[in-house]
Amino acid sequence: MQVAKGIKESGQFFSFEFFPPKEKTTWPAFMEKAERLANLNPLFASVTYGAGGTSHDNSLEICTVLKKEMGIDILAHLTCVGASEKSIDEFVEQLGKVEVTDILALGGDGKSDEQESQSRFYHAKDLVEYVNNKFSSVGIGVAGYPGGHPDCPSIAHDLKFHSDKLSKGADFTMTQLFFDNRQYFDYVDRLNGMNATRPVIPGVLPIQSLASLRRIMSLCGAAIPGDLYCGVEDAFNSGGDEAVMDFGFEFARKQIAGLLDNGAPGVHIYTLNRAAMCERLISALKQDGYFS
Repeated sequence: MQVAKGIKESGQFFSFEFFPPKEKTTWPAFMEKAERLANLNPLFASVTYGAGGTSHDNSLEICTVLKKEMGIDILAHLTCVGASEKSIDEFVEQLGKVEVTDILALGGDGKSDEQESQSRFYHAKDLVEYVNNKFSSVGIGVAGYPGGHPDCPSIAHDLKFHSDKLSKGADFTMTQLFFDNRQYFDYVDRLNGMNATRPVIPGVLPIQSLASLRRIMSLCGAAIPGDLYCGVEDAFNSGGDEAVMDFGFEFARKQIAGLLDNGAPGVHIYTLNRAAMCERLISALKQDGYFS
């Protein structure tokens, strides 16, 4: 439980998310960026996991390199899609062989009613309960949705489901990206009011281009304040992606500072497998007195 333990014992921290490139021809460039970010000393890095095992082997190999060669503690994603007891056992055991002892249990995208009838693992809480019971030494994180899960009819309904995940044995929550810090603190307050008091790590997406922002928003369904989106568009119209990068840097710097100043234990940064923005952000925040 290196990650779960580190979250509880550290002061303010930062962590990163990577996704395994599908084409191995792009791995050298990815590894170069990952090593640059490893040199910033994040508390951990999360590594995504392809639905139905499409990038299972890639994910495991990336976890191994980051852990063994770069010395980063790993939070490995694990989804319900295509999951069976055998596939879960094999993946968790393979992770253990390379000293990765923490997973992020996710429902995953693309599930169908037919899959639900065929598998005992349909919701993230099913994964949490199974892994917690069978692999007691494994730390377990779960995803949280400050703006509400897109499949839930209300935030209250989503919070009930989330508290169920925590009660099954999850050690901490990692949130989906958001741009209004009030959503995060309201979410934490509501969970605390339900006696669901495990750490909640805010997920932050630094805006790096207008195109990537539009793509990410269409995929995850998270809301973006109108004035922020207009600000990004104005920056793009005045100076293209370079101006958007500067705008996104300043916004993320202020957002992260606001989260840490008001009690967030740390921040999880969605890197989009890019290094320059994260290097700039962490350097600036350290200059501002954070992460000391």
